[in-house]
Amino acid sequence: MVATTTTTSAEGWSSRSAFILAAIGAAVGLGNLWRFPTLAGESGGGAFVIFYIGCVFLLGLPLLLAEIFIGRAGQTDAIGSIRRVAEESNVSKGWVSFGAIGALAAFLIVSFYSVVAGWVLYYAGVFAADFGSAIAAGDPFRGALEGQSQEEIANRLTNLFASPSLLLGMHFAFMGGTLFIVARGVSDGIEKAATWLMPAFFVLLIGITIYGAVVGDVSEAAAFLFTPDWSRLTPDVMNSALGQALFSLSLGVAGIITYGSYIREGTPLGSTAVTIAIADTAVALIAGLMIFPIVFAVGLDPAAGPTLVFQTLPFAFEAMPAGSLIGLLFFILVLVAAITSSISLLEVPTAYGIGELGWSRTTSALVFGGGAFLIGIACLLGYNVWSDVRPLSFWPIFADTDILDTVDGFTGKIMLPLGALLTSIFIGWKADRRLLETTTQLSAPVFALWRFLLAWLCPLAVATILVTGLFPSLLS
Repeated sequence: MVATTTTTSAEGWSSRSAFILAAIGAAVGLGNLWRFPTLAGESGGGAFVIFYIGCVFLLGLPLLLAEIFIGRAGQTDAIGSIRRVAEESNVSKGWVSFGAIGALAAFLIVSFYSVVAGWVLYYAGVFAADFGSAIAAGDPFRGALEGQSQEEIANRLTNLFASPSLLLGMHFAFMGGTLFIVARGVSDGIEKAATWLMPAFFVLLIGITIYGAVVGDVSEAAAFLFTPDWSRLTPDVMNSALGQALFSLSLGVAGIITYGSYIREGTPLGSTAVTIAIADTAVALIAGLMIFPIVFAVGLDPAAGPTLVFQTLPFAFEAMPAGSLIGLLFFILVLVAAITSSISLLEVPTAYGIGELGWSRTTSALVFGGGAFLIGIACLLGYNVWSDVRPLSFWPIFADTDILDTVDGFTGKIMLPLGALLTSIFIGWKADRRLLETTTQLSAPVFALWRFLLAWLCPLAVATILVTGLFPSLLS
């Protein structure tokens, strides 16, 4: 067995429920509340949703358990944990490469994630000011952004992109909050944030969904989301669903490995992984049932794409009763989801600095948080001052993408699937069977199914995501 002492910190989760809340917080983020509704809308709804659910439980869940196992068995940062499992399994320590890929991916993702979360913070401020005006006018339950045209509402995002100082201010505030929580440690920072924020998140999510069901067109939304039109299930849609399953569960970035290293001995890993997967999927589906009834009720396009949250919904809130209040609560909801995910992303390189470099937590958080902040500045300048910059213009798939989309595309199309692919091969083929059985404590039939999925189905599916990401013409 691997030694149970940890070189990352003397801290750990106070309970299984604390780990579950933190892991759900890591998984639930902009991917659930923005990316999933966007993809579902663009892909025609039902067929995409059903295929996505299948991908979560046949591919995402086995990989999720694999990452939790690595962290629990290794009890240190992602790279150190993989090294320990490799040593116990008598295989090459070169397998730490996928831990390094994951840690680097997490560092790069949090840099642009903070910029996008800054947009959310800006809109939360807009709706807070609007709700304050509604209260001052004696009409707190009026529609949002009263008197503004659809064009004016849509131009808010355009104007935000054109203002480097405003983007920088939002990016600084969000990254500062993330860094502060991570620097406080596992018990006093990450766990406390998850314990307070995740219950608030679910209350807001259910509350706004009920609102949408009452004032919106919930029947049309449910039909759109759960009635499959199998003719829409093209190779491109299936590939999007596969990618979303990995992205939504925060796989391939070593975050779950890092969080898993803080688990107490005796925690049932299998049921814990199932709980996280179910909760994450439920949030994505509820997010669809929250957003689309409102969109359909005012006759807007569910296939609005990436502008769905920042342009389509604000216009919808203008036409809805209590839209000013609901708009504020909605962007607070998205902001909570963003902060819990960004915490897990920054914790990955921070844990590396502690476990591998011997830094204090404060120093490690400041170095990596500061570095991510600087990369984020380049990303936000790509919308204005450096709008003509194409960092990887020599690469056809990135020839026309700005700085933020290039970092997003490189991590999402290459680093995440590569990390997930190596994880599945490592656990499915290389890790010591006895160590796996002892640590996971799965029953024999469940263990056999888990190992089979990791050894065969996951590598094939994830390799498909990787290859089609690099050569998108194959999908046509």
